[in-house]
Amino acid sequence: MRVVLQRVKECKVSVDNKIVGEILKGFLLLLGVKDGDSEQDAVKLAKKISGLRIFTDNADKMNLSLADIGGSVLVVSNFTLYADCSHGRRPSFVKAARPEISEPLYEFFCEQLKQNGVNNVQKGIFGADMKVSLVNDGPVTMVIDSEDLK
Repeated sequence: MRVVLQRVKECKVSVDNKIVGEILKGFLLLLGVKDGDSEQDAVKLAKKISGLRIFTDNADKMNLSLADIGGSVLVVSNFTLYADCSHGRRPSFVKAARPEISEPLYEFFCEQLKQNGVNNVQKGIFGADMKVSLVNDGPVTMVIDSEDLK
């Protein structure tokens, strides 16, 4: 599983001009699932993200977690995170898991965030054409892959 994490002051996701998820201070997570990913990947990734200390304290140091600031998370499914652009000009998405595999893992990941103390977890609509808007805070943007986590 791969996440593009953006620390945000606010963000929202809309489908058909209707807001389906919206948060204030916290993380926007674009989540991609690849073939071979498992619930264990979701467990590791949710644990890492919920404990990341990347919000600034009074000394302006990245030292606070989501729990410390009462932050929220908006999770948006994004199979394009596994695009292979190595050949030609049209990306291949063969590394991305099929929806029947990725959707349950997406839902499980969101539940794992809650299990790790994130009180407000908002979501987009899996597989929908979504419009995401955000105010990036910092900017702070990170890519985290479950394969890299111990």
